[in-house]
Amino acid sequence: MFAAENGLKGDPRLEAISAAIRVVPNFPKKGIMFQDITTLLLDRKAFKHTIDIFVDRYKDMQISVVAGVEARGFLFGPSIALAIGAKFVPLRKPGKLPGKVISESYELEYGHDRLEMHVGAVEPRERVIIIDDLVATGGTLSAAMSLLESQGAEVVECACVIGLPEVKGQHKLKGKPLYVLVEPSGLDEFC
Repeated sequence: MFAAENGLKGDPRLEAISAAIRVVPNFPKKGIMFQDITTLLLDRKAFKHTIDIFVDRYKDMQISVVAGVEARGFLFGPSIALAIGAKFVPLRKPGKLPGKVISESYELEYGHDRLEMHVGAVEPRERVIIIDDLVATGGTLSAAMSLLESQGAEVVECACVIGLPEVKGQHKLKGKPLYVLVEPSGLDEFC
């Protein structure tokens, strides 16, 4: 569900977040309207609003783990985890973690990929939220859920800063709630 549909309609923080995200046409390839969050990170107020909205949502949900999807989930996840008293678990691309790992493969529109996590990073029954910058089809988040649930963790919700229009009205992903702050900018200009 989009934050505006969940009590934040008209909240000026959402407008500030949306305005801080730069749209880069035809990147990384023709036809893509890339949602660049680096400009959001440069805007201290908008970045703080982003973290604050997530913290307000999760602070009373007894979350013990914030799992961040590589790489942009790493930019938001640790701040949220610290603020709510949870640990941060990175979900990485193959070959980036030392030591013993478990992995989950998933399909992309142009092939396949895999997420990895250290063995023992989560314990059975720990309550987890998964954070990433953008949800398009939900494939990466679904793989993240499967990876965490394979270790007995309870995925409470998936959260993203940006959600493509295809996920609008989609309040669940693999049966778990999906929480999105804003829709992407610049799509009307391109269509």
